[in-house]
Amino acid sequence: MNEFIIAIGLILFIEGLLCALFPSKIKNMSKLIEAMPIGNLRTIGVVFAIIGFVIIWYIKG
Repeated sequence: MNEFIIAIGLILFIEGLLCALFPSKIKNMSKLIEAMPIGNLRTIGVVFAIIGFVIIWYIKG
């Protein structure tokens, strides 16, 4: 459970850092995401989830 909380903190840290360093790029990306079809967003989400799972499985294994 401790590792899960650390992972959430790391995600929040990285996202916050990106928003602080590149605010205009984040706004542009938000507009692009809003214009994408839902199917594409779902596919991208599944791909990233699988990549994250494989990384965690490799590190923990």
